[in-house]
Amino acid sequence: MTSFHAAPGLKNRHLQTLYATFFRKLAQPEFEIQRFELDDGDFVDCHWHCKPNRESTTPIAVLFHGLTGSYRSSYIQGIMLSLQKAGISSVLMHFRGCSGELNRTARAYHSGDTSDAKAWIAALQQQYPNSKLFAIGYSLGGNMLLKLLGEYRDSSPLCAAVAVSAPMQLEISAATMQLGFARVYQQHLLRSLKKSLLIKYQYHDYQALIGLSLQQAKNINSIEQFDDLYTAKIHGFTDANDYYRRSSARQYLTYIETETLIIQALDDPFMTRAVLPVAAQLPTAVSLELQQQGGHLGFIGGRLWRPQYWLEQRISDFFSTRG
Repeated sequence: MTSFHAAPGLKNRHLQTLYATFFRKLAQPEFEIQRFELDDGDFVDCHWHCKPNRESTTPIAVLFHGLTGSYRSSYIQGIMLSLQKAGISSVLMHFRGCSGELNRTARAYHSGDTSDAKAWIAALQQQYPNSKLFAIGYSLGGNMLLKLLGEYRDSSPLCAAVAVSAPMQLEISAATMQLGFARVYQQHLLRSLKKSLLIKYQYHDYQALIGLSLQQAKNINSIEQFDDLYTAKIHGFTDANDYYRRSSARQYLTYIETETLIIQALDDPFMTRAVLPVAAQLPTAVSLELQQQGGHLGFIGGRLWRPQYWLEQRISDFFSTRG
């Protein structure tokens, strides 16, 4: 296992989690935007960096962001630039409504929603038959990707995959977000989720669709409540517990046959160790790297005045040996 060592001054899990968001200075990757139309009349926006031509043999890494993430997220921009140096093209598939433009349908996205990703990856496989396909999922996107790999079993079009800080037992993460300082993260994420939902009330009658009035939506005060009243109902689950039970990735790990690296920090403030699988019970295709530090999507080493983003190098190295 490749070990991560936190930068002096950044050993605290919250500093690891927050540092890049507030202090990292990045040259924004050059994006080419492709709108991918879905079978139900909705769309997802896909942001390419170093988009190859159709005859190219350049490997392509498909990225899946976390809850309320987007092309603006520092971890997305950072990995795109790192992959470029490794000779790998990258494309971020935004989940519905996350690219800065509202999606068309009343539904949105959730931690176990693999259908859009399957459609996009199938399209890439057809458009770029000579390119190896990799995938990276962060946080919510990591849970979704692991579930997807389990659903693929031995028919995966992906050559290798990486999941980072994935909440593989969703009910545990939802409960953890209501404890201590994690409530600060919860309120930040919840503000964004509620803002998008409240705007969508102008276009969809959620009272008629799922029995959720505008005032009830305004009064939601936790992610678990948001999932119970909106996410679960609009996506066909009975309630939040049903959604968490059916969408958690840990139960799918045993079916994965794609070479997969799971990277988790034991000090991740978004979850507890209870989300983690037992390494000895994982299939041979899956490797679990547990780091003592790293926070949530952090893993910042080096020095405080010259930070090194270990995660990006680790992922690029992992794919480079499989390209």
